Amino acid sequence: MGELVERVDEEDRVVGVVDRAEAVGKGWLHRVATTVCRDPRGRILVHRRPEGVSRFPGRYNWLVGGAVEVGESYEAAAARELAEELGVFGRPRPVLKFLCRGEISPYWLGVHEVVVTAPLVPDPGEITWCGWFGEGELLEAVGSGAFVSDGVEVLRRYRAVRGGPKGRSAR
Repeated sequence: MGELVERVDEEDRVVGVVDRAEAVGKGWLHRVATTVCRDPRGRILVHRRPEGVSRFPGRYNWLVGGAVEVGESYEAAAARELAEELGVFGRPRPVLKFLCRGEISPYWLGVHEVVVTAPLVPDPGEITWCGWFGEGELLEAVGSGAFVSDGVEVLRRYRAVRGGPKGRSAR
């Protein structure tokens, strides 16, 4: 058995524990947590996925994240994925959560934000390139079609709700 996740319903209530591959294959709802990484100047981190990965090979993304593990909160999953994929330890703050219909399968998506002040140490199994983009540059790049499609919808929603503090520092 592979990665276990909580299968959830349309209200994000747990209905069981399943293998993530089975959830994706059968279109069952599960949970995913992502983080928008900003630098102290407000730029957003963009990265490219390796060619050999199973999900979105070679595509660009502006979100760092992955599946929420069994018994884990969205916030804990966001922090874990941030550490695993970028070597950054911080406390991402929740920004929004919504039912994402997704390119591969539907899932509940928790979107978080953090200001990164520490050096990045990307996991080469997850990230082959990364760089900081201003919001205008990001909007232009996302329109190119080379980005993970789910991130396009997230960007629209993120820009609509983002306000208040820009995030917390990660050290």
